[in-house]
Amino acid sequence: MTPRVIAVCGKGGVGKTTVSAITSHELFRRKDRRALIIDADPAGGLQMALHFPEGTSINQVRVETISEIKKKNRDKKDLARGIDYMLARALIEKGHLAFLSLGRPEEVGCYCSVNTLLREAIEELSGKFDLTLIDAEAGIEQVNRNVMKAVDYLLLVSDTSAKAVKVAETIRGVAFKHGDKRKAGLLVNRARSVEELEEIRGRTNLDVLGRVPEDETIRKFDGQNLSFFDLPSCPASEAVIRALSVARILD
Repeated sequence: MTPRVIAVCGKGGVGKTTVSAITSHELFRRKDRRALIIDADPAGGLQMALHFPEGTSINQVRVETISEIKKKNRDKKDLARGIDYMLARALIEKGHLAFLSLGRPEEVGCYCSVNTLLREAIEELSGKFDLTLIDAEAGIEQVNRNVMKAVDYLLLVSDTSAKAVKVAETIRGVAFKHGDKRKAGLLVNRARSVEELEEIRGRTNLDVLGRVPEDETIRKFDGQNLSFFDLPSCPASEAVIRALSVARILD
C-alpha cells in the first residue's frame, strides 16, 4: 500500500479534532494498516481526546535541535539524522497505531531552518506507515508555513457558517496552489438536515463529502473527557466513517 498523508484542517471550533479522534478510533478498530497519528495543534486536543500519555513532543525535539545549532558542533546532515532518530523515539505506540504530538512552544523567535528540518524528518517518518493522519492547527498558519507540503488529501471540516466554509476554501487555495492535482473534501459538522447540507453544497466549489449531525454521545465523551478509543457506534461516528469512505481515505 502506498503511504498516504491526510490532514484534517478548518477554522477553530468547527470540530476537526472530533473528526480526527473518530478517524483515529476507526483506524485502530480496523487493524488493517499501520497508521501514524500526529497532533499538530499546540492545544493538544487530539492527545486529550485519545488519552495518549505525555511524551517527548515535536517541540521538545525542536528545542534540543536549537541547542545543538547554538553549540555549532553538528552539520546539517547530522542534525537531520538526529531529528529523525529523536522523532522516532518520541512515538507512543498503541497496537498498530503510533502517536506524535507537536507540543506547546514556550520560546519566541523564528527558527525557519529548524522547521524545515523537522518537516523533512516528519516526511521521512510518515513514509514508514501505511497512512498518516494529521490534526492540524486551526486556521491557515501551518498551511502558510508549508507544513502541508507532504499532504496527499485535505479533509476540511466546517460548521454551517459562511465564515467556516470560507476558511476551508482559503485553506484549500493556499495549500494546493497552481492547479495542484492533490485532493480535498469538505465535511460539514453540526448540519441539521440534508437540505442545509445541499444549501452549502450550492455555494462552495469544494467537494462536499457529507454532514455530521449533532450527537449526544459525542457531547458526553467531550464533557466527561472519555477516550474516543472507547467510542461506541453513534450517528456522528457513522457519518464520519461514511465521509472517509466517499473520500476513499480508508481504501
